[in-house]
Amino acid sequence: MISSELESSNGHLILGGVDSVDLAHKYGTPLVVYDVGEIRKQIQDFRTGFEDSGFKYEISYASKAFATVAMYQVLKQEHLHTDVVSGGELFTALKAGFPAEKISFHGNNKSLDELEMAVDNQIGVIIIDNFYEIKLLERVLNEKKASINVMLRLTPGISAHTHKYDQTGQVDSKFGFDVESGQAEKALQLVMKNENMNLIGIHAHIGSQIFGIEGFTLLAHKMVEIVADWHKKYNFTARVINLGGGFGISYTADDEPIAPSVFIKQITDTIKADSQNDDLPLPEIWIEPGRSIVGPAGYNLYTVGSHKDIPNLKSYINVDGGMGDNIRPALYQAKYEAVVANNMDAKATQEAHVSGKYCESGDILIDSVKLPEVEPGDVLAMLDTGAYGYSMASNYNRNPRPAVVFVENGQDKLVVKRESYEDLTRLDLNYL
Repeated sequence: MISSELESSNGHLILGGVDSVDLAHKYGTPLVVYDVGEIRKQIQDFRTGFEDSGFKYEISYASKAFATVAMYQVLKQEHLHTDVVSGGELFTALKAGFPAEKISFHGNNKSLDELEMAVDNQIGVIIIDNFYEIKLLERVLNEKKASINVMLRLTPGISAHTHKYDQTGQVDSKFGFDVESGQAEKALQLVMKNENMNLIGIHAHIGSQIFGIEGFTLLAHKMVEIVADWHKKYNFTARVINLGGGFGISYTADDEPIAPSVFIKQITDTIKADSQNDDLPLPEIWIEPGRSIVGPAGYNLYTVGSHKDIPNLKSYINVDGGMGDNIRPALYQAKYEAVVANNMDAKATQEAHVSGKYCESGDILIDSVKLPEVEPGDVLAMLDTGAYGYSMASNYNRNPRPAVVFVENGQDKLVVKRESYEDLTRLDLNYL
């Protein structure tokens, strides 16, 4: 979200109808705040894109972007599907009362315990990533005399134009069965022979924070081409084609994301035309947005402390959080915007670094941002931090992780408590 689009009142930033400065004083900083109304709006934008397409569909929230009990409860209210990538995410979803049949399980190295947990709870689908997993899942199903829906994750040879760590669909990737070498076809044959595995479709994911539509178009063509080939050779009919996620959001004024409806129309038009050409029944289309659902809804609130002025260079404005609650700038060189939440009407008079309190030179939250003059005690709000900030938070330098608050319709609710110093040593054991 661009700073000019933010709501303010009496010079204070308003989030979900609540004064952000009041939130900072009530819950302390650093503080993670989610505007739940914005989450619901993003979900509806994706639904709207599918409404006139003629396809059955699932919007499967990618849990890794942000996963807490409260988040899964909102997803349940919105009747969404979700995908998990670990036993921890699966446990959290189930603890939240999220329907097991609407969960899919990703991961390139699922453990035996995780697969047993998925089978015991009869989750909706396991997305198989490699040959070892086929054998491991076969063992679990045989021992438990159970069956389960599965999909095959493919690497179709299509890469998105994003940061190299965000690219997952190209051939040289740790994820999925390679199509070009024949691995995917071999996996198909193995799974189809197993009567305990119900193969409902295929999956691919080409990357994250994608602004161009070309990659999704190529992926849609490729997936129908694979399904058509397998239908002729093996009489396999895909009930589901899952195109993953990766839909970009606007972190700064330079970002130009495409509306969900545009992505979805291009995908559905392509799959419809190609399926008709190959005389295939229309599959269900699944997508897996994560960042695009929670990213624009999240804000990190910090209290300004010290600053450092250097002649002829940008000043450093130091805040009470940093890479422990948002590692993305240090890890990905991610860019963000920020505002002074208690002084929204002031004009920007300086260009500065926003730096964290962690003992690393690379702990720079924003390398360059235009701000008004700030004083110790001011509240700085970093925008669009809802994806991968809290979920990747750490206790580096033995700092507690922040609290999380949901706001909606003028009400605020604490949904994750702030860690205490006691929490930091709760699992430590004495050596002497």
